[in-house]
Amino acid sequence: MGGYSGGRGAWATRRSSPCSPLTILELFVANSEILLHDSFDDPHAALWFVEPAGFSALPLDSLLPAPESQAADSLREAAAPFLGTSRDSLARQQFIAAFAAGQQLLAALREVGTVHCSVGLHRDDVGGAGELLFSLFTVSWRETAPAPRGVTAARAVASGGGHVRVEFVELAAGLASFSEVGSTPASGSGLPRRPLLQMHAHLPHPDCRRLAVLTLTTTALARRAEYRAILRVIAESVSFERP
Repeated sequence: MGGYSGGRGAWATRRSSPCSPLTILELFVANSEILLHDSFDDPHAALWFVEPAGFSALPLDSLLPAPESQAADSLREAAAPFLGTSRDSLARQQFIAAFAAGQQLLAALREVGTVHCSVGLHRDDVGGAGELLFSLFTVSWRETAPAPRGVTAARAVASGGGHVRVEFVELAAGLASFSEVGSTPASGSGLPRRPLLQMHAHLPHPDCRRLAVLTLTTTALARRAEYRAILRVIAESVSFERP
């Protein structure tokens, strides 16, 4: 279980090896060990949620440290073994370039209010193929004009952006809207030009001035139903009050 304020949070996860999106749902409700993030007790937290097995959180604060800070020194120390064992200068430059590209992506996410980011790795054993499926899960805050929560949830999926498969659901945390958006990375973006599916859950905060957006992105379009079910389960665990 985890909590998130403007930039910190905590969550729960369940230990397991890579498994299918369908198995993830079974593990989520099974009697298995729940791990609490340190920020569960953060006095400034404003959102708590449970994250299923198969997701690995990226430490945004550690990967995006302020220049000349202790965190920046720690990051350099952590990267030193990878640079030191590179076979040649070209390999070192490739590692540095890839790492910098990853930082740019995370910085862009943070600029739009992202406070949590996890990489999902699940085995696709639903159809018997068994290949690994990758996904990206994020939690972001958006400031909104003061309005009833139902109005805010509706506006989130009606303000453009190509939202489809829209659904309104009454959750424990209040009314939420779910939607899907399909896209393909633009040429020159540096990303593989593979179709992406983004599934969103929009949960208005009780203060009626901000919106928590849970997004699950994947290239595994054939597993749309399973990933949407995962997002639904995570959204159902959200609480704006400390559990």
